[in-house]
Amino acid sequence: MEYSNEKIKEGVIYEVNVRQYSESGTFNDFTKDIPKLKDLGVKILWLMPIHPISEKNRKGTLGSYYSITDYKEVNPEFGNKEDLDLLITTAHDNGMYVILDWVANHTGWDHHWIENNPEYYTKNEKGEITDPINPETGKPWGWEDVADLDFSNKSMQNEMIESMEYWIREHNIDGYRCDAAHSCPVSFWKECVSRLNKIKKVLMLAESDGYHTGGFELIELFDMSYSWPGHHVLNQIAKKENNALDLINNIETNIKDYSEGHILMNFTTNHDENTWTGTVFERFGDGAKTFSALTYFLPGIPLIYNGQEYGLNKRLPFFEKDFIPKNESEFFDFYKTLALIKIENKALHLDQKVNFEILKTNNNHVVFFKRSNKEESTYFLGNLSDQTQTIKQDFKIDFVSLFKNETFKLDINQELAPWEFHFLN
Repeated sequence: MEYSNEKIKEGVIYEVNVRQYSESGTFNDFTKDIPKLKDLGVKILWLMPIHPISEKNRKGTLGSYYSITDYKEVNPEFGNKEDLDLLITTAHDNGMYVILDWVANHTGWDHHWIENNPEYYTKNEKGEITDPINPETGKPWGWEDVADLDFSNKSMQNEMIESMEYWIREHNIDGYRCDAAHSCPVSFWKECVSRLNKIKKVLMLAESDGYHTGGFELIELFDMSYSWPGHHVLNQIAKKENNALDLINNIETNIKDYSEGHILMNFTTNHDENTWTGTVFERFGDGAKTFSALTYFLPGIPLIYNGQEYGLNKRLPFFEKDFIPKNESEFFDFYKTLALIKIENKALHLDQKVNFEILKTNNNHVVFFKRSNKEESTYFLGNLSDQTQTIKQDFKIDFVSLFKNETFKLDINQELAPWEFHFLN
């Protein structure tokens, strides 16, 4: 499969934490569930790092996925390359792309480059290989389990890109989610993207945004990037530190700063947020569904982190084994309904012909957005607070609320219950 925006225009990204997805933590147990993810509108599977994990300086019992010993092998805990190929083939058969999480900034301390190519690494004044350093403070980030790569070394850059080419040529993967993309030079990513696209058109997602190191020169090399500022605004609204006006300002800034073709990934959680910051219920409380629904309406593409569809209500440890309980809950149907709304309403698709409008509500806790093309319009009305809110506006319109498929009368003095939201046609 070659990547194109057209093939994901109504879709969702699904992040797979293979270790924690199932009790076995294997590729095969995840592969069994791929057909089920079609019901959630998933078009892109993002696999967290699949490579062997270093034992030297390992954190916890199992170590971090981001401490890699070999870029061309798979973690035997997950299975083998044949198992991975089955996963990829199954995904393709179900109309999904597969992208691998790529850690270019550093390796584990067991990587063969440490012994064979020490010149590939950053060194301190004593000539010792170092863990990554925060350029703003000159002090370590605290990632003692990894060794920092020196991107002034062109041979290292070439080997890195060759490893990325390997997975496309030999295993038909469809692109990469690039960890801490801003930690690597723009020139590296420019060469990398160019070479990968010569094999086939791939999807490149940057774990960065236009406001990090490298700025928009870096970010526009990628098809997608994180909506980090937007995500932080959502968290701050839930904590009553921001309100709807801050979200509106963020959206307006994004529309102004990013190119029309660039896609922002909107999310309420991911592997880092779940483990280190808290579950969606810890951070958003009773507003968890409201904020998730909002990510399906904002310009860009929404992310589901595995377990959200089951109402995951625990932090998954980063360095130890756990698993996601797959109990029946209202959340699977919730995300299934969001997917159907997104699929059936073309104004919600990724399309440069879709216009996004911010409508006034005269209430700083309520958002009212409109997406439209020449044929149709869809609206999002949401109370982003835990208090009943009233909007006062000169309109009186009958809509259909898509979640309940029932008439919704939008009156001049409209009351919205805490966290109440609607997709309206």
